[in-house]
Amino acid sequence: MPIGVIFCSSSIIIGGILGTLFGKYLSVDFKEKINMVFGACALAMGITSVMLMKNMPAVIFATVAGTTIGLIVHFGDLINRLGVLLKNLIFGLVRRKESDISDKEYDEMLLTIIVLFCAGGTGIYGSIVSGMSGDHTLLISKAILDLFTAMIFSCLLGPVVSFIAIPQFIIFFTLFSCGGMIMPYTTPEMVDDFKAVGGIILLATSFRMIKVKMFPVADMIPAMILAMPISHIWTAYIMPLL
Repeated sequence: MPIGVIFCSSSIIIGGILGTLFGKYLSVDFKEKINMVFGACALAMGITSVMLMKNMPAVIFATVAGTTIGLIVHFGDLINRLGVLLKNLIFGLVRRKESDISDKEYDEMLLTIIVLFCAGGTGIYGSIVSGMSGDHTLLISKAILDLFTAMIFSCLLGPVVSFIAIPQFIIFFTLFSCGGMIMPYTTPEMVDDFKAVGGIILLATSFRMIKVKMFPVADMIPAMILAMPISHIWTAYIMPLL
């Protein structure tokens, strides 16, 4: 049962509705400070995941190699193009809200949250972990953050934010299903190293949220694909030689 996926999508719907109705009562200062708290929470989630690491060399190699591949193929740009496609589909379902910001700013902001909600490292990592182990903790934690994030963005963008829950559910449910299918072919060490790589991406995400350093988080996502194969190779073939 994709409990975590349902929590995430529901939080966006609820947050979008609440922000549309009550957003005018939230000050700019509140929005800026609550975003810093989001970053601290993401930092805590990342540290918890990294602590599960079993094979540090494998985790580091997977992270660096995966990010290198992401940068070479411009994986982040691919994610942005997907976001543009989803944005156009959403505008086909609901009209743009009259806003104080320009049309260009409106489009850019909507694209930003589509990528954040649907293609962020936390959601992708959490969905796969949820499908593999049945541990929905990470997705439920993300849902809490998404509730307030959707509420803040919908202050300017309106009810269109709630509709992002539709593509997010489809993407996360697909990843959840894939996680369940690959679970029989994994070992506990492989899963823990995968979680550790995801934790590093979460740490990078938290630094972006609090504007310490703008890590290329989207380009780091391929590292999660390499995490378990490299962990297996390290454990089965390299460790016995040491």
